[in-house]
Amino acid sequence: MSLEETVFKPIGKYHVGTVIFFHAAEDNGEDFAEFIRLLLGRRMEFRHIKVIFPTAPLQTYTPKGGRDANVWFNWKRIERDCPEMLSSLASIYDQVEAIIEREISEGVPAGRIIVGGFEMGGTMALHTAFRVNRDLGGVFTLSSFLNSGSIVYDSMEFVTRDERLPELLMIHGELDNLIPVDWGRATFEELTNFGVQGEFVTQWNMAHEIRLKHLQQIIQWILMLVPPPRDDIPTPPPRPAKEESENKKDESEIMIRMFIKIFGKEF
Repeated sequence: MSLEETVFKPIGKYHVGTVIFFHAAEDNGEDFAEFIRLLLGRRMEFRHIKVIFPTAPLQTYTPKGGRDANVWFNWKRIERDCPEMLSSLASIYDQVEAIIEREISEGVPAGRIIVGGFEMGGTMALHTAFRVNRDLGGVFTLSSFLNSGSIVYDSMEFVTRDERLPELLMIHGELDNLIPVDWGRATFEELTNFGVQGEFVTQWNMAHEIRLKHLQQIIQWILMLVPPPRDDIPTPPPRPAKEESENKKDESEIMIRMFIKIFGKEF
């Protein structure tokens, strides 16, 4: 069964990359896309990149008393040393891989597909990039971690010396009381021990949340990994002659004031 998706298609001429952005536990793709829109002040759209916000399947979620919730997989407990529930992961692997294969079939190379997520969504992104398909271009996370002894680390044991791995960007609040920053830092260190290249960014006064500046950082990071085609970069419209002359006048007045300030007299 395929996952429900909220999709923002490229607004330019080309579709040369794809971002898959996984939501947190007990959320859904549509609401998460709307939250990102409110934070950014616009939809998360690119001229050349499709953005997909999938919705996790409804399934039993043990940390919430076993009731059904939209989660990517089940956790026994939200603790770093808790073993993963592999049967829960196997099912979602197939569904996420189907999205990736569809994008590849539409002409997007795996190396121009980026995955990322918030909280459990970031954990899903790490599993996707370092176990499901290591040919992806990059992975970003916000307030996320991998369990100690994760099956992801087992997969990384087979990485060859010359294998190109997805670029990694992890962002974590120092005051996160649900996913402690040390869990995220330990995950980053484990992955870099296998040759993963990337950056671990912390924010001293941030709790379990997403902030605008970090979302903007992620967008710039995505554009670095998947730049737009040269012939689809919009050129700024020419400024009206009146505006241009007024700007030159303003610049001249500024220079005059600076001269007076320095030399103490008009000329």
